[in-house]
Amino acid sequence: MTDKELIEKLKSSPQAGLAAVVDRYTAYVMKIARTKLNGICSSEDIEEAVSDIFFKFYQTGQSCGFDIRSVRAYLSVIAGRHCTDVFRKHISSPDILPLEDAGEIPTQEPLSDNRTALAAAIKKLGEPDTSIFIRKYFFGQKTKEIAEELHINPKAVDKRVSRGLVKLRKILKEEE
Repeated sequence: MTDKELIEKLKSSPQAGLAAVVDRYTAYVMKIARTKLNGICSSEDIEEAVSDIFFKFYQTGQSCGFDIRSVRAYLSVIAGRHCTDVFRKHISSPDILPLEDAGEIPTQEPLSDNRTALAAAIKKLGEPDTSIFIRKYFFGQKTKEIAEELHINPKAVDKRVSRGLVKLRKILKEEE
């Protein structure tokens, strides 16, 4: 079923259309969510995020009468934004234990522990450096996009990244 057929099905029978969209794009949305949230959220949280993404797709689609050009592109935008929100919520939540309180860190720690420690270290950089790092390295935004959204010069973004990497390296070495 093509996107045009899916859009027509969504317009004529929204619930059946949504079921078809879920069948076709679950793996795609799950890949986006896992890529953005792996190591930060549990598998259950990622599955919940995927459900929320399809729910938001349905809500926003209904509000505009499913007047969209590409289901895949629309889902991609919703998934990216929702994962950003989930990521920020989990980073700012107090359930991330400070490394000083975590005790001894094993020498061969799993990837998820590394990502959690990295996220905590990035948070210590402070704003706007934290936002810049999250946008650049977790969500793959280009320097120009980051500069436009944060209303700063692209060269300032690059300089903050350069200085931030030095600070981040120092923070991570201190916490070893």
